[in-house]
Amino acid sequence: MASETPASPGRSTRLPREERRRQLLAAAHHVFVTHGYHAAAMDEIAVTAHVSKPVLYQHFPGKLELYLALLDEHLAGLTTQLKRALTTAETNAERVRNSVAAYYEFVARDDQAHRLVFESDLLNDPAVAARLEEFHRAYAEAVGRVIVEDTDLPLDQAVMLGRALTGSAQVSARYWVQAGGIDQATAVDLIARLAWRGIGGFQRRADDPGADGAHP
Repeated sequence: MASETPASPGRSTRLPREERRRQLLAAAHHVFVTHGYHAAAMDEIAVTAHVSKPVLYQHFPGKLELYLALLDEHLAGLTTQLKRALTTAETNAERVRNSVAAYYEFVARDDQAHRLVFESDLLNDPAVAARLEEFHRAYAEAVGRVIVEDTDLPLDQAVMLGRALTGSAQVSARYWVQAGGIDQATAVDLIARLAWRGIGGFQRRADDPGADGAHP
């Protein structure tokens, strides 16, 4: 984030609205990741952004609105990564590997966005929980539809498998970044192999071009 030095306390250089919004979100992200939601203060976010509190409140009526805007932004970015993992691969083995890799890339980011998304002290808030559930549901359904095209499983069972795949990728990625000791490529390979051996064990349709049983 490019910082701005106020001309005097409580004043800041005028910026286009969208640029100011990005500045405020970057400051809020830093404060939330550093202190957690409940310990974060709007005063500190304003200071970090080099703006007055009235400027901050002009854009966001409260701390929750700031957090939800950040959550929406990060979930949208992760969703784009995960959908790309499904659409750019040629085989289902590659789709599994790419999906796992997308989670690992997300938690490995320097901005620690995964802590704000998956480890926040606000996860029980109804608005936050609803956004996370919709994110998990939508991607599990996308994975499930790929599984349905590859097998004779009904959609509800395929979606359950999709939820299990994405859940294991997320949990293992968070463990990996906390524990350390294993390089990222090796960790992705381990979980991708585990996931593929499970999903690949279901009977495939004879006309599936990816039914060669190849492992990642």
